[in-house]
Amino acid sequence: MKKAILIILLILAILILPVLGGSMIWVLGGSDRLDINGTAQVYGRPAASIDVGDGWPAYGGDAGGHRYSKVDQIGVNNVKELTIAWQYQTGDMANRPAAMWRTASQGTPLLVENSLIFCTPFNEVIALSPGNGRERWRFDPQINLEQEPANQFICRGVAHWKDPSSIAKCSSRILMNTNDARLIAIDARSGERCQSFGVNGEVQINPGMELLWPGEFQITSPPVVVRDTVIVGSAIGDNARVEAPAGTVRAFDVRSGEARWDFDPIPRDESNPATETWKGAQPPKEGHANVWAPMSADEERGLVFLPTSSPSPDFYGGLRPGDNRHANSVVALDAETGELAWSYQTVHHDIWDYDLPSQPGLYTVWIDGRARDVVAQVTKTGFVFVLDRDTGEPVLPVEERPVPQLAADGESLSPTQPFPVATPPVVPISLTPDDAFGITWFDKQACLKWINESNFEGLFTPPSEQGTLLFPFTGGGANWGSAAFDPTRNLLVINMSIMAHHVQLFHGYEFQDMRKVFHDQEVSPQAGAPFGMKRETLLSPIELPCNRPPWGVIAGIDLATGNIVWRKTLGTTEDLAPGAGRKLGTPNLGGPIITAGGLVFIGAAMDNYLRAFDVSTGKELWKGRLPAGGQATPMTYQWGERQYVVIFSGGHARLGTTLGDAVVAFALPD
Repeated sequence: MKKAILIILLILAILILPVLGGSMIWVLGGSDRLDINGTAQVYGRPAASIDVGDGWPAYGGDAGGHRYSKVDQIGVNNVKELTIAWQYQTGDMANRPAAMWRTASQGTPLLVENSLIFCTPFNEVIALSPGNGRERWRFDPQINLEQEPANQFICRGVAHWKDPSSIAKCSSRILMNTNDARLIAIDARSGERCQSFGVNGEVQINPGMELLWPGEFQITSPPVVVRDTVIVGSAIGDNARVEAPAGTVRAFDVRSGEARWDFDPIPRDESNPATETWKGAQPPKEGHANVWAPMSADEERGLVFLPTSSPSPDFYGGLRPGDNRHANSVVALDAETGELAWSYQTVHHDIWDYDLPSQPGLYTVWIDGRARDVVAQVTKTGFVFVLDRDTGEPVLPVEERPVPQLAADGESLSPTQPFPVATPPVVPISLTPDDAFGITWFDKQACLKWINESNFEGLFTPPSEQGTLLFPFTGGGANWGSAAFDPTRNLLVINMSIMAHHVQLFHGYEFQDMRKVFHDQEVSPQAGAPFGMKRETLLSPIELPCNRPPWGVIAGIDLATGNIVWRKTLGTTEDLAPGAGRKLGTPNLGGPIITAGGLVFIGAAMDNYLRAFDVSTGKELWKGRLPAGGQATPMTYQWGERQYVVIFSGGHARLGTTLGDAVVAFALPD
């Protein structure tokens, strides 16, 4: 009944709402609109200086996460001719129908050993022929489907390693992390287990403490390989307790699986200089600060770059006074030893769940005629930090600014937070009653009441018993889809969501009563802290966001200056309310890629499309219909005389997009 009402109201909205052009965005939550129609500059550098874009051998295109391809057969003048070249079904919809409602299909294939190799949400690894999508082999680790994973069943990708001195079995291998916390090595040519790796081709990752339930600890992002070391992060359920599993990053010998080193972002040894930023119990009792998002690697420097998350629990930090380094930080480690090279914190003393959610981008940016190796980190808050790759010092300026200080009893806030100066936030960071949205008067009034009754003094307003708005919400801004970088234009392309969360603290002894009353919402105990928490997305009675659209954008940023060159709406309501699709933008999960043909390809939005944008202007040039949600990052390659663009079209259960199990390849007509 509610969906029928939503459809009717959205149809009415076609007559009521103003037209929002693809280049319009509400700036900083105010009533003014900004139309950015800039053009990305092409830098006249020799092609030989661009050493990325050959094939797709790593999750982010290359180890540094460029998501850029030199292939240019498909360009701005012929992209409208794209059609489906082939489609492959994994079989999950038929074979695991009950479990599909706990999945998010986020995998990006690799092109290695003349095969497209990807993982399904259930950690099956499948190899396909790049030219026709026919299955070559598949490997099933038979994960535990009863584990109730905290973060759904997810496998974003796999890693590849090859021994150049050998052609023996497993000299070329695929490495995969699993939802039940294993690291598995299989032969890249046959899909058979590499028996010399660990026990029967796998290493079981020990979370270090007893779990509250089997799915509290899982691994969803791909490992990263640097030389002969494979490095693994983890994904851990949030807000259950203070004394939670540690966010330890672990490294293993890529041949044998033997442990090499581990790194806990939270200092447990008083000799660690970061200890002085943890002024609570020593050693700290808190867990997490884990690396659940993809990592990146600089093989020449021998460094691995970690995007760390918040300590446990997310929304109360009174037991851990101080900045809490190296949580919420870009951390560079020596890949061979695990020793800290440098660390840069983007959020001090996080109590907003503002993890670093995306792969650090390792790019070479041309500034004032000089090449500069940088790390570009996009964030949930909509900020872009650009750091020197050797030192971690900001390349584009960052300043500490005062932030709201009225917090819950016992909390210990940082008086300031880091704000990039050159690049304004890509999404609004302010939400006022004037920004309340509704497609009817009644709908808008409900949102207006909610905003008026909530505590919000701007970004970094602390959670409260009254109820606080988090804007952007904890899903971003940016998320795990990360960014793409065009090295010929200095242009970073990033997609972001624009929604709000309402977070309310309550006394710990009230947890059972709160869970009974709000049984259909997220209510967590934060056991060990004085407060539990309730979190919900700020939605109207008909389940539309309470902030005005667009609710999803994609932008191009010049990393030499920090200027936002263009910014456009991403997504329509077509598949949320068939027949009433509007270009309002939608929340999005998945990332962009860029090609030398001058195109940005992206799925991500809550409608079933793969889109192509002009990388110079952000103009949408094409969209191809998908059989299910495209909440994955695409990839591209040339096979024979033909360029293909491939995306996993499997949907996202929690986001509410169409579920499926297809890998879809687009190409120009043969």
